[in-house]
Parts: sequence; C-alpha cells; structure tokens
Amino acid sequence: MIILRIEMTKEKRVSPHLILPEGTQVVTLVSSRDQGSSKERTAGAVGVIVKSPTDNDHAYVIQYPDGGRASLLRKQIAIRKQVQNVSFENPDAALLDRELKDHIIYSCIVGSRAYGLDHEESDLDRRGIYLPPAELHWSLYGVPEQIEETGGTTDEVYFELQKFLVLSLKANPSVLECLYTPLVEIKSELARELLESRSKLLSQLVYQTFNGYVLSQFKKLESDINQYGEPKWKHVMHLIRLLLSGITTLQEGVMPVEVTDFKNELLQIRGGEMPFDEVNQWRLELHKQFDSAFEKTKLPERPDYVFADSYLRKARRSMV
Repeated sequence: MIILRIEMTKEKRVSPHLILPEGTQVVTLVSSRDQGSSKERTAGAVGVIVKSPTDNDHAYVIQYPDGGRASLLRKQIAIRKQVQNVSFENPDAALLDRELKDHIIYSCIVGSRAYGLDHEESDLDRRGIYLPPAELHWSLYGVPEQIEETGGTTDEVYFELQKFLVLSLKANPSVLECLYTPLVEIKSELARELLESRSKLLSQLVYQTFNGYVLSQFKKLESDINQYGEPKWKHVMHLIRLLLSGITTLQEGVMPVEVTDFKNELLQIRGGEMPFDEVNQWRLELHKQFDSAFEKTKLPERPDYVFADSYLRKARRSMV
C-alpha cells in the first residue's frame, strides 16, 4: 500500500525566527480551545492569522472559518501551503530499484585538477550524467534531477540527462566544463555520441551567462574586502579563469578547461600575491576582450535545441 503523509511537523522548512504576517493561512499542529469558549478543535484545523506577535515567544491569534479564535505559539502552527507539500513514503520494493549510481553513463573530473591548478590539498570534483531506466521515470516517485555524494576531499554530482542538457543549453559554466574536460573516467556509447556533438550545445549565451556570473561575484568580493579587508582569493582566481575561458570559447568555438598560458598569473592570484586593484584592472581589460570576442564570434545565437531534444528522446528510448 502506498502511504501519503502530510508532514506538518517539519518546522525546519521555515526560519524559526520569521514572524508570520497577518493574513497568512495556517494549519494547527495541536488541539486547541477557542477563546472564551469551551469548543475544542483537533489538530489540523485551518485558520488565518489576524494578529501577529512581536517575537516568537508570544502567541499568534488565529481565526477559523466559523469566526472562532485561538491563541497559539509559532511551534503550534504551520503554513498551510507548506503543509500541502506532500511526500510519498516509498515502499521497500521501490527503494530496491533506486541504485541510481548504477546508471551513470558519464563521469569526469572537473575543478582545479582539470584546470591544472591543483595542489596537494585540492578536492577531487567529479561530475557527470546518469540515465535512469524508463521504469523509474514512469514511477510515481520519479527521479531526482541530480544525485550527490560528498565525503572527505571528494565531491560527486551526477545530473539526470535532461537536467544536464538543459543546463548545457543555458551555457552553465560548470556543466559545459564536463563536456570539455580532458579527465574522463566513464564514457558510455551514448555519452561518446554527446561529446562528439558537444559544439552544438555552445552558443552566444556563453557571453551573457559568464558575464553575469562574473559581475555578480565580483560585487560580493568587493563586499568581502570592505568587510574583512581582503577577498577570497581562490574565488577571484576562478572568476578570472572563467573570463579567460569565455573569451576563448567565443573566439574558437571550443571551451578550454586546462589552464596553460595564464597559469602562473592565476596561481599568484590564488596565493594573494597580486593586489586586488591589479586583478580588478585585469578583469576590466578581459571584459573588453570578451565584448570584442562576442561581436566577432561565429557561434550561433542559440544552441541546437533540435539536436538536444532528439538526443534526449533517443537516450530515453534506449532505456525502455
């Protein structure tokens, strides 16, 4: 039997310090008695907050549809919309089918080791694709968009094929790196086919995606300087590396992963040996080069959506 459970007690879904505003619909988690009345209501009653406290040590005033009111603490109520986020308890038989790592079709190493910027304490970052059997896709339980496994200095993330393709089409830097890293560990025939056509997933969207990421991150780094006196140099290094990678991608239609020409400069940045003002000036110069590369690029305006859709259908069909 499949059990459908309403999780009304998972208070970790909201901040315990958040004061819920008046007008919020809630569900009671305990039985309660109406104000000025002997009427008792069981847990699960629905009401609306008509008066909020100034802190979570005091009670909310809840009004029910019939006009009755009760005073309840934050831990005694849950937001109605969150209560309706249901979860399914998987029967044991379903759990046996969910060894998703058995369905990995592509695994590679990205991050510092792939860039050639690693050192003795560098983490091992694995990324890849898993392609689950059709039975799991058809199941009520579905499949997760990604599976993760972290332990010690190893970090592994495997995207379900559709999620991987969608991120690639959006020019997600981390996912595009998976397609161009020289360090490949697992490659099925389907994965080989994807790698052979990876250029079809590149487009001018690289310019917007990479630029937006770098601009937003540099603002955070400047904030770190104002607050702590210096930025996180590892992050600064990777942002400069990302700009360099974006320029080459637009110019050559291939995304470089392994760092070669600017390795020494990038290591100086990571070690905090290059002043931030100098790094920032380099960043601005790279943005000019990025703009120029965008104006001259031969990459298409959009990636090949038809190819991506056709490839996904073929891959899913193979798992039936």
